[in-house]
Amino acid sequence: RLQKLKEMFISKFGSAPKFYVRAPGRVNLIGEHIDYCGYAVLPMAIEQDILIAVEPVETQVVQLANTNSLYLDFSSSVNNIQINKTKPQWHNYFLCGLKGIQEHFGLNNPTGMNCLLDGTIPPSSGLSSSSALVCCAGLVTLRANGKTLSKVELAEICTKSERYVGTEGGGMDQSISFLAEEGTAKLIEFSPLRATDVRLPSGAAFVIANSCVEMNKAATSHYNIRVMECRLAAKLLSKSKGLDWKKMLRLCDVQIKLGVSLEEMLTIVEEVLHPEPYSTEEICKCLGISLEELRSQILSPNTQDVSTFKLYQRAKHVYSEAARVLEFKKICDNAPANAIQLLGELMNQSYISCREMYECSCPELDRLVHICLQFGAIGSRLTGAGWGGCTVSMVPTDKLDTFLKNVKKTYYQTDVQGLAVENNSLFATKPGRGALVFVEA
Repeated sequence: RLQKLKEMFISKFGSAPKFYVRAPGRVNLIGEHIDYCGYAVLPMAIEQDILIAVEPVETQVVQLANTNSLYLDFSSSVNNIQINKTKPQWHNYFLCGLKGIQEHFGLNNPTGMNCLLDGTIPPSSGLSSSSALVCCAGLVTLRANGKTLSKVELAEICTKSERYVGTEGGGMDQSISFLAEEGTAKLIEFSPLRATDVRLPSGAAFVIANSCVEMNKAATSHYNIRVMECRLAAKLLSKSKGLDWKKMLRLCDVQIKLGVSLEEMLTIVEEVLHPEPYSTEEICKCLGISLEELRSQILSPNTQDVSTFKLYQRAKHVYSEAARVLEFKKICDNAPANAIQLLGELMNQSYISCREMYECSCPELDRLVHICLQFGAIGSRLTGAGWGGCTVSMVPTDKLDTFLKNVKKTYYQTDVQGLAVENNSLFATKPGRGALVFVEA
């Protein structure tokens, strides 16, 4: 693959690349939609990745090309980076990583670059192709400008800089992309960012299945609405408990401030919030603010027009999912005889909560989870933002071959669109390693 990329680079730019950078995609085993609420998640890097061949150049221009002809070439002055939030095109994610590093170091005359990108992560599939691209671009810019940072610093910069495209993400994708190690999943905790090894049980494989429904979080408001619903829930819960609600942005802040367990937070949610959706008027009344203040001080630009918010359901999902992540790690650490069964149950509970409480599933994902469980998965759930993308299933290793055959036949071969992409749509994966730079000897 490297050789092929090198040849294409030479034919495109007329000279050889000086170095290569790769950043992996990821699958989140458990802990969906809770990283931006401040809670720990449990992902692993996958073998699929973004690979970029790079040549620093004298001109202050960045030229981007892609081995996939669907993605058009792009060039820009490195001194005048414009990121268009309204159209999430592939090059904007590269520009996020570039801009993040430039701003971090205050680079006045950054190095120009020729870059050719090759990606094996299915796009808009919930496996973090966009974050892998941001991370890859950050590392490319760092190397081209002769700077160094720790992996943790890189992950934090790339998390912030991805927000230039308008996605209010929490940091899981960038963190695992940099901090992953081969053979182990990671418990990733935030503020401060740290990663702890989680050894997965040996008798099971993790299988990713793509629903073939594409979901681009930056192109829709579903994702950012959920971020706002969690933020509003945090504010209403804080206010009811006499805390300074104006300072509360995340659901974990409320738990920390109250000094209670996740189970107790679930009880507080039951007491304070009602299951019916909250109108903007009711939220303003609860907080004692005007609609103008709500929009300008709390809501993000692309959620200004939303008129109702489900706070009870979202808070319930977040606190229960955060507890499932900790339980999942505990089972992996203690490795009881029935570990696979217990982990499978947690994955299934996570999926039900994502579907019922967070409403981030879709009919195709529901069907795919059902098929995976029918053919021998012990646990199966959607992974990534949802509303499309992939499922991840835990399958006993001795049943893996028949599982793959049956899922392929049942989900993909009855669907013309599925046939076109099935080769890249269903695969078992092992925990892969994180982002790295390599130079030809």
